Amino acid sequence: MRRPIIVVFLSLFLMAVQAVAAERGALFKVTGKGNTLYLYGTIHAGKPEFYPLEPRIRAAMAAAPTLALEVDAARDPAAMMAAFQQHGMFPAGSPGIAALPAERRQRIESGLRKQGVDPAAVAQMKPWMVATILAVADLGKLGYNPALGVDAHLAHLARGGNTRIAELESAQYQAALLNRMSDDDQWGLLEEALENMASGRQLREAREMFDAYERADQAALDGIARRLESDTTLTGKFTREVVLYERNGPMADKVAAMLASENNAVVAVGLLHLLGKNGLPELLRQRGIAVERVY
Repeated sequence: MRRPIIVVFLSLFLMAVQAVAAERGALFKVTGKGNTLYLYGTIHAGKPEFYPLEPRIRAAMAAAPTLALEVDAARDPAAMMAAFQQHGMFPAGSPGIAALPAERRQRIESGLRKQGVDPAAVAQMKPWMVATILAVADLGKLGYNPALGVDAHLAHLARGGNTRIAELESAQYQAALLNRMSDDDQWGLLEEALENMASGRQLREAREMFDAYERADQAALDGIARRLESDTTLTGKFTREVVLYERNGPMADKVAAMLASENNAVVAVGLLHLLGKNGLPELLRQRGIAVERVY
């Protein structure tokens, strides 16, 4: 009787492991030119319980000759630091926040202090950079760690196997894009971020996004896409029109070129790039490529 009991126990254990390795984000199967490619929506922070990833994306990674990421953050940390130094800091000698009218400066500095940030410590940072730091800090309040981001995990898997890593963009391009807004609009973006943090909106929307990611909840993700499409705030418009839509077209072209040149590649990008009528799946369909949603 002992052997059957052990077999049953192992079966239950394996079922439990499969249950832990849940569907998260979104996975699409893309086919064309006789090749297949997997398009995976990631999130740039995570928790230990995210891993291992569910079996289908693990199998796709095991078979992939190439993993394409927005940027491979670990490839050249010095280049990434230089890009953010160039585009995320005011030039030496610039007054930075001190150049603002007194009332606006005091309002921003007060908002920073409420979030536990010493204004002097970020005085030479561009406002978009400060807003990014605040957003990352908010993720920590929800228990998410950027070091455990899904894209970083996939890059680790690729380096441990025979999968090369390709970049769809560069750190220089991304940092320059975020710095494209005028300084005045960047201060407005930072003010919106501080207001949203004070009201709880930023934390609430981040929680909604991560909850939808963790459940691979298509209805919730569609709702987030609709909200982005109608968001009239400065932050919303910049996120929609520049951070997402402007980048999605060139990304779709590169994904289509990859599909034409090799089989079984995996493309992993931030989940927001896959949502809505201007997301990568729809843009690929517009290019005559078959796209099937796995989850």
